[in-house]
Amino acid sequence: MASLLTIYDYIVFGVMLAISALIGLYYQFTGGRQRTTKEYLLGDGDMGIFPVAISLMASFMSAITLLGVPAENYFFSTQFLVINISYIIGTPIAAFIFMPVFFQMKATSAYQYLEHRFDIYVRTAASSIFIIQMILYMGIVLYAPALALSAVTGLSKWWSIISVGLVCTLYCTTGGMKAVLWTDVFQSFLMFASMIIVVVKGTMDVGGAHVVWQRAIDGNRIQFLNFDIDPTTRHTVWSLAIGGVFIYVSLYGINQTQVQRCLSVKSLKKAQFALFISWPTTTLLSILASSCGIVLYAYFYHCDPLLNGDITSKDQLLPYFVMQSLNMVPGLPGLFIAGIFSGALSTVSSFVNSLSAVTLEDYVKVYFFKRKQITEEKAVIISKCLACMYGLICLLVTYLAEQMTGILQASLTIFGVVGGPLLALYTLGMCTKFCTPRGALVSFIVSLIFGFVMGFGALFAGVKPQELPLTIEQCANVNATLALATKPRLTL
Repeated sequence: MASLLTIYDYIVFGVMLAISALIGLYYQFTGGRQRTTKEYLLGDGDMGIFPVAISLMASFMSAITLLGVPAENYFFSTQFLVINISYIIGTPIAAFIFMPVFFQMKATSAYQYLEHRFDIYVRTAASSIFIIQMILYMGIVLYAPALALSAVTGLSKWWSIISVGLVCTLYCTTGGMKAVLWTDVFQSFLMFASMIIVVVKGTMDVGGAHVVWQRAIDGNRIQFLNFDIDPTTRHTVWSLAIGGVFIYVSLYGINQTQVQRCLSVKSLKKAQFALFISWPTTTLLSILASSCGIVLYAYFYHCDPLLNGDITSKDQLLPYFVMQSLNMVPGLPGLFIAGIFSGALSTVSSFVNSLSAVTLEDYVKVYFFKRKQITEEKAVIISKCLACMYGLICLLVTYLAEQMTGILQASLTIFGVVGGPLLALYTLGMCTKFCTPRGALVSFIVSLIFGFVMGFGALFAGVKPQELPLTIEQCANVNATLALATKPRLTL
């Protein structure tokens, strides 16, 4: 059984939350003090390329990614890394085809384009799907890492969820886009630091990089060239390198969260530059997370903790390793936990900010202030109230996620199947002149239904991917060694 967290680990975690909250308070009382919707929702359109680029990366590299990608490589091989090829193809598409349209419109909400091109019904349908999708996913982003970490580290699940959720709500509500972008930069540093520490310490524990590589080769974990054309195969070059392009463009080309970040810089060229900086940064974190998986496989080469009953789910693998390998250095497990929850914070804060913008622009202004002009002062107050409301809704959805375990897989599937129809809707509008509003709306609904059938088909059919072999043949020896190496520590 892994050691519990010490007081030093809690201090490190608490410092991360305090710094995030202070960034929000700083921007509440500096600059224009968030008195206009342009400053609150778009950072006054004067943000630097660097924080925007880092935020673009952090928005969708969530805690689920930081826990899930290492487990993916541990149990299924490195084939998933091929998805990074799609980033090379998708970045120019997002930067040069979709982004110029949004900059030309100067619209806060990406869905305003759909009304200009089609009608209000298409706009409302698309924005409604986006809101539902983001609300569901926010709860998962908080719940999944808290569940995995609490089971292995002894960290209170609900204490961590509530503290992270409230801090996120605080700095999103008070500091607006500026606070979200700069906390993303701070939190991204912690995400990279936690992954690097795991890779370095794990490599040292097993005897060097050559041992890691050889064990990964022997266990058939190094795979990149699966060209199988069977559509039921879990991951292939075709589904990742080509299919991944559609996922990437749906996230970075037309998703409100990313479009809003790109619109926070002065010019189209700066937005495009930010996208091109975000791409290698995202790839680097993806490679680091994948490397963690290979290092974990080398570390547990003869004693898989899942088979041995030390953990109960794949997502607990990385936290379990941290408590086994890093617990001799006070504060390091806390730094890892801070890095994981930084992924959750950056994602949730991005969604809260974008949901506030969409609700204000697509619903409040359209349906409640349709015949009269809303003042800037009132619009800012409404935006802040909406941000606070969505932050609290996130906590509520997190509670519901625990009550209905099936919502975890369901929400992740929804997040995947909605992106394609939304991308198709924008592509239809931007690349054709003959499509009518009714045709666009019907096509969007049909594609959503088809996507849900595809996405949930395997889930309802009970189809499970085939994992690569694991063993527990030397667990007794490994556990004995760990027992000798472990020293008593002060715990809370």
